[in-house]
Amino acid sequence: MSMLLCPSMMCANFSSLEHEVNALEEANVDIYHIDIMDGRFVPNFGMGLQDLEFIRKQTQKTMDVHLMIDNPSAYIDLFADKGADIIYFHPEADMHPTRTIDRIVGRGVKAGIALNPGTAIAAVEPLLGMVDYVLVMTVNPGFAGQKYLPFVNDKIKALQAFKHEKGLNYTIVVDGAISEEKINELAHYGVEGFVLGTSTLFGKEESYKTIINRLKNI
Repeated sequence: MSMLLCPSMMCANFSSLEHEVNALEEANVDIYHIDIMDGRFVPNFGMGLQDLEFIRKQTQKTMDVHLMIDNPSAYIDLFADKGADIIYFHPEADMHPTRTIDRIVGRGVKAGIALNPGTAIAAVEPLLGMVDYVLVMTVNPGFAGQKYLPFVNDKIKALQAFKHEKGLNYTIVVDGAISEEKINELAHYGVEGFVLGTSTLFGKEESYKTIINRLKNI
């Protein structure tokens, strides 16, 4: 199957970030996933602008930005200027999500919404025809190393069914405790993109290239 493999750079070794990016380039990953947190929308702080800028200079590959922040509309231009190719935001954090999607698209960037485990599809149905990507959180956002929440599987299946029923084109991506076994399972539900963290990619004895090659052959 064809899939998008997206290393979560929050999990990379920041003592040698250039080496990390070079190894991921050699492994031919698809999208660099950049987590931005403000300590308010989620109880943690994520990557900084300097990290995003450094990674952007090291690669021509697609780079997404996952905004886990309040009032994301105020920062769309900033992250578009920094070279983001895809911008995800959480509709719960935005007073006017349709306007924010329009702003992202107007900057020539792909628009995505991120759904927390507790966010119902019904709450975002009006937005699904406007976006290119839907990022389904399979853990509560903000921290690596959490356990996968299996009840989210029903949401993934429902998103895929809604997509086909309405003839929409969004790509479903999952983020949180995504193991190799989960990739194999979720691919059958219509998931096309997988954010890879400590469950699959980082901190393993195998090289990134070995792991990515094996995943691409699932």
